[in-house]
Amino acid sequence: MIAKLLLQNTFVVVAMGVLLFATAGTLHWPAAWVYLATSAILGPACGLWLARTDPGLLAERMRLTARDEQPAADKKFMLVFVIVAFLWFVAMGLDRRMQASDVPVALQVLGLAMYLLSTGFIMWVFRENSFAAPVVKVQAEHHHHVVSTGPYALVRHPMYSAIMLFFVGAPLLLGSWWGVAIAPLFALLFAIRARIEERTLIAGLPGYADYAARVRYRLVPGIW
Repeated sequence: MIAKLLLQNTFVVVAMGVLLFATAGTLHWPAAWVYLATSAILGPACGLWLARTDPGLLAERMRLTARDEQPAADKKFMLVFVIVAFLWFVAMGLDRRMQASDVPVALQVLGLAMYLLSTGFIMWVFRENSFAAPVVKVQAEHHHHVVSTGPYALVRHPMYSAIMLFFVGAPLLLGSWWGVAIAPLFALLFAIRARIEERTLIAGLPGYADYAARVRYRLVPGIW
């Protein structure tokens, strides 16, 4: 499992690097090297931590293929998400090629901090929720139950909240206003995904409807 983790992380980092540098038309992009190095370190570090604390969840999250029990709407979401993420990286690379953005160094440092904060927040989610699979499904075989502690006491989908910090922080780090401009599209996608997930959980997970009634907000406390 550890070998698979390292292989997957290496593939993702290399793929991101190829997209960024190929579209930028140069390897002279210090911020991109910082982003890739950070990703290369955080991926295995978080995976090794999860292997020690919750190996079942790690194994589940490394299964990236569609599942029979996954709703058709979620399969379509995953396809759209991959396409948008691909275009996001291309846009940031083209932004660099055209020298279209001038992001202050202070904001780039803030972007790195947001990336790290996003990762820490996601680890908190994993610590609280052993059912945080990468696809929408009710895990009856694992005695799936409602989790309402930790970040789940604040919002119903804290994973998506944490990931949005990444989708704003990463383009800031890379110095791309184009990437920041695309971030609201990811927020819209996660809002749609949250509704797909909630329909599935209300229909198949006892107690989730009561939990949703108690915790009003989906992604941002006090807003939505």
